[in-house]
Amino acid sequence: MSLLHMNRRNLLKGVGATLAAPTLLRATRASAQEAVFKIGYVSPNTGPIAGFAEADAFILEGVRKAFAGLTNNGKPVRVEIITKDSQSSSNRAAEVATELIENDGVNMLLASAAPDTANPVADQAELNEIPCITSISPWQPYFFGRNGDPSTGFQWTYHFFWGLEDVIANFLALWEQSGAAKKVGGLFPNDADGNAWGDPKLGLPPALANAGYSLVDPGRYQVMNNDFSSQIAAFKQAGCEVVTGNMIPPDFATFWSQAGQQGFRPKVVSIGKALLFPSVIQSLGDRGDGLTTEIWWTPSHPFSSSLTGESAKTIANTYEASTGKQWTQPIGFNHALFEVAADVIKRAADLGDPKSVVDAVASTDIKAIVGPISWKGGPLNPVKNVVRTPLVGGQWQKQGDRFELVVTNNSQYPSIPVGGELKVLS
Repeated sequence: MSLLHMNRRNLLKGVGATLAAPTLLRATRASAQEAVFKIGYVSPNTGPIAGFAEADAFILEGVRKAFAGLTNNGKPVRVEIITKDSQSSSNRAAEVATELIENDGVNMLLASAAPDTANPVADQAELNEIPCITSISPWQPYFFGRNGDPSTGFQWTYHFFWGLEDVIANFLALWEQSGAAKKVGGLFPNDADGNAWGDPKLGLPPALANAGYSLVDPGRYQVMNNDFSSQIAAFKQAGCEVVTGNMIPPDFATFWSQAGQQGFRPKVVSIGKALLFPSVIQSLGDRGDGLTTEIWWTPSHPFSSSLTGESAKTIANTYEASTGKQWTQPIGFNHALFEVAADVIKRAADLGDPKSVVDAVASTDIKAIVGPISWKGGPLNPVKNVVRTPLVGGQWQKQGDRFELVVTNNSQYPSIPVGGELKVLS
C-alpha cells in the first residue's frame, strides 16, 4: 500500500483514478521499492513565542540524520519532514496544519509550543483523521481547551507534557523556600493558557487557597498589554510578596519594567512561559537575576534520547558548541516529538493506514530525552491521550557573564539533581 494517506477530501478526488489503472500500478510498484512517510511539523518560528522554536534548526538537522536508514518492521522507509511556521498565531497554526494535510499529504502531524500552536493543529488532525502528537503545553489547556471528555478522550491526537498540578506543586515549594508572605498576585492573560491557569476550579486559585495562600486576581488582561498599572496597584495594596501567572515574554517585560518604576518589589516572581528562555532573561539585565519558573528540561536531567542515544547533557553541549547560543528548555521536548515519531514508524503494522499508525502511537512505551512516554495507561496518564512528564522548579541566577537556570526544588522528582539554593529578590 502506498504511504500517501488519502483523507476524506482526497478520497473524493481519487474516485476517477480507476480510469488510469496502468499509471496507478506503476506508482504502486515504485512506492513498494521505497516507502515514503511524510511528517508535518508546526512550531512558532516567528512572533512573540518564537523562543519555543529557537533551537528547531539544530534539532531538525540532528533528527534528519538519525532518520536516515530508519526501517518499518525491517523494511526501509524514507522519512520526509515538512516544517511550517505558526507565526505564534492560533489561526495561522490551523491554516498550515490544513495545508500539510490537504496539499502535502502528510501521514503524521507534530506540533509544539503552547496551546496557541498545539491545540489548533491537533483539532485539524482530529477533524481529518490524521495521527498527531503534540507537546509543550500543560495538559489541561491542551485537553480541556479542546473540549476533551475524560471518559472518551480523542481518537487521533496524543500529547505529552506536565500539568497544572505539577507546576502548582513546584511553585508552592519555591515559595515555601523563600519565606515570603502568603499573599500572591496573579497575572493571567485572556488566552488558552491564562484562562486555564486562572480557572477557579481547575487552575491555581483552589490549589493556592488549600495551601493557605491568598490570591489577588485582577482579572484577565489582553495579550500584548502596554499598561499593568492597575494590576501593580492591586498587588501593592494587598501586600503581595509573590507574583505568579503565565505570560508571553513581551508582556512580562512590560510588567516587570513598570513594577520597578512604580516601586513594587515582591520577594518571589514565578512566571510560566515568559521566563523559560535565556534570551529573555538576558534582555532584562540585572532585573532578570533571581526570577523563578518551572523547569521541564536541563542538561542535568538523567535521561537519554531513544533516537540517538545521546544524554541530555550531550545534546545541550552540542547545541551550544554548534550555535554559540545558550541551551534552552524546548530542545528536549521538540527532540522528543521526533523520538516518538521514529518509534511509531518502526512499529506500525501498516504505515499507509492512518488507523494502524495511530494505534502505534497509542501503544508507545519509550524512555525519551524528557523521561518516560507511554499512553498505555498508568499513573502518568491523567486522561487517555495525555502523558505527564517530570517537572521541577528553579531560578535564574547570574553566574559569570550569563544567567543560568538553576534547579532549586526537586521535591516532585528527586532523581533530577538540585543545583543551588533559592535566593529572594529583595
